[in-house]
Amino acid sequence: MFGLGVPELILILIIGLVIFGPGKLPDIGKAFGKSIREFKSAEKGIEDKNTIEAKAEIKEKTKDEG
Repeated sequence: MFGLGVPELILILIIGLVIFGPGKLPDIGKAFGKSIREFKSAEKGIEDKNTIEAKAEIKEKTKDEG
């Protein structure tokens, strides 16, 4: 996704352990995962809304033409 390999992920984990400590790291990971999940959900909702609006516009145009 971002071109991160195993060495980069290990380095990020080590930096996280040094900065936040082992007690806070699971909480941070949980919050990060929840944020990504909510973002994907919101993005999917926007796509669904746009699809519904596009279908309604097409239906109106075909109704006007017919």
